[in-house]
Amino acid sequence: MSWLDSTLDQLASRPVCGYAHDGEPASEPTALAALALVASGRQTDAEPALAWLARIQAADGSVGIREGQSPAWPTSLAVLAWMSANSAGRHSWAMERAANWILAAHGKTTPRDAEFGHNTEIPGWSYADATSCWLEPTALHVTALKAVGHWQHARTRDGVRLLIDRLLNSGGCNYGNTVVLGQTLRPHVQPTGIALLALAGETDPSGRIARSIGWLRRSIGEETTSASLAWALLGLQAHGIQLPDATTWLAAAYDRTSKSGSSPHKLALLALAANGWPR
Repeated sequence: MSWLDSTLDQLASRPVCGYAHDGEPASEPTALAALALVASGRQTDAEPALAWLARIQAADGSVGIREGQSPAWPTSLAVLAWMSANSAGRHSWAMERAANWILAAHGKTTPRDAEFGHNTEIPGWSYADATSCWLEPTALHVTALKAVGHWQHARTRDGVRLLIDRLLNSGGCNYGNTVVLGQTLRPHVQPTGIALLALAGETDPSGRIARSIGWLRRSIGEETTSASLAWALLGLQAHGIQLPDATTWLAAAYDRTSKSGSSPHKLALLALAANGWPR
C-alpha cells in the first residue's frame, strides 16, 4: 500500500480530527481532511467531517477553531470543504451563511506609517476580532470567496490587493509585514504558498507574483517541513506548475510525519498536495 492510500484510509477512519493523532477535534484539520478525501474521489468518507463542520457552525454563519470556540478564521476552510463536495447542494445553506459571514468580517486597518513598507489601509482579514489584517487568513478567505463565485466582489478585490502588496519585491512573503523599522523581513514558504493559491488567475503588473513563484520553486525540497511543503506545492499547482521531484518530497515528508506522531493536520495537507486541490 502506498503512503497516500494509507493516509487516506487513516483520514477516512477518523475524518473529524485534531492537530494531534488523539487530539480534540478542530475545524482546520477536519476541513483539510475533508478536502483531501474529496480530492481523492472519496466524498462519502468526507461526509462526517462536512456534517460536523455544519453542526458546529454558529448562528452568525462562522465556524470557530473548535466547537463553541472562537476565533472563526477557519470559516474559510469550511466553505472550501463544503464547496468541494457540494454537487448535490447538501451543504449549500451552511456554505452561504459562512460566505456571508466572511464578507462581513474584516481586520483592523490603520493609517499609513513610514515605518512600515506595506499599505496598512487595505482591508483584509484577521485571525481574531479587532486585530490587524494578516496574510494567511486573508488568503484563505479570498480563496473561499472565489470558490463560491465572488471573484469580483469588492472584499475579494481588496483581499487580492492586500496579498500583492504584502509580497516582497524580491519574491515570497512573510506573515503580513514587509519592511518594519527599515528592516526587510524574510520570506517564508508556508505563507507564500497560501498567498499564491489565493492569487491564481490574477494579473500583477508589479511582477511580485512571478518573482514569488520563482522564489518558492527555489526554496523547497526534500527537507521542507510537511505543512510548508504541502502549501507550497498547492500554491505552485494553482499556477500550473508541477515539480518533477514533488512525489519524492511528499513521501519523505510523510515518513517524517509518521515518525513524529502522525498529525492528521499534516497528513491531510500532504494528501491534498499529492492529489491536487479539488475543483
